Amino acid sequence: MAYGLLCHHGQTIVLKKEHVMKAPSIPSLLNVALALGLVTVGYNIIEAVVSIWFGLTDDTLALLGFGVDSLVEVISGAGIVHMVLRMRKSPVESRDQFERQALRITGWAFYLLAAGMILGALLNLLQGNRPATAVPGILVSLVSIATMWWLMSAKMKAGRALHSDAIIADANCTKTCLLLSVVLLASSILYELFHIGLVDAVGSLGIAWFAWKEGKESLETARTGKLGCCCSGSCPSS
Repeated sequence: MAYGLLCHHGQTIVLKKEHVMKAPSIPSLLNVALALGLVTVGYNIIEAVVSIWFGLTDDTLALLGFGVDSLVEVISGAGIVHMVLRMRKSPVESRDQFERQALRITGWAFYLLAAGMILGALLNLLQGNRPATAVPGILVSLVSIATMWWLMSAKMKAGRALHSDAIIADANCTKTCLLLSVVLLASSILYELFHIGLVDAVGSLGIAWFAWKEGKESLETARTGKLGCCCSGSCPSS
């Protein structure tokens, strides 16, 4: 039986092998990263369905846009899952054609979402439309904030353990989803308190800004093929 030695305040402590903590292996860390990617895709599908349903039912443009954003994120998440599967076979230094195409589709979809949100917000203001209630938006955003915070922390931990720029970048992009949830929560609470249609429109414009930003980042990453994402505003220029 193997033993280890640990010095503590001048004393030598003998540790048995079973007491010595082992660092997780690369395959196990990649399995964790894969599981997190699948959870992200699955959660975004559920979030999209719920948000779009209540957004249409209650005429809440901000919640509807949030749901469409989640749906677009499914495409981006599929690219991340594909990348982790490649990483399990061999080291990955750049994005392959599938991942870059997923990013292109994601980017243009975000641009369309941003345009739709701006147009919808203007029409609602001109026509005086107001949501029936913003309670579903409050509930959805609270669940999303908790989920995205957990996913962001877990992805960052796995990415740092693997020294993987791609997984760390995915964690940073999850932070953008977290901020988007905060925008939805703020606009939903304010609307429920004051019932002013302008609040839902402003929340919609906030989601449009995030969608435009995500679209730009996705297309830039697809163009360069780099593993990192531009969520922190540091896209490479070449």
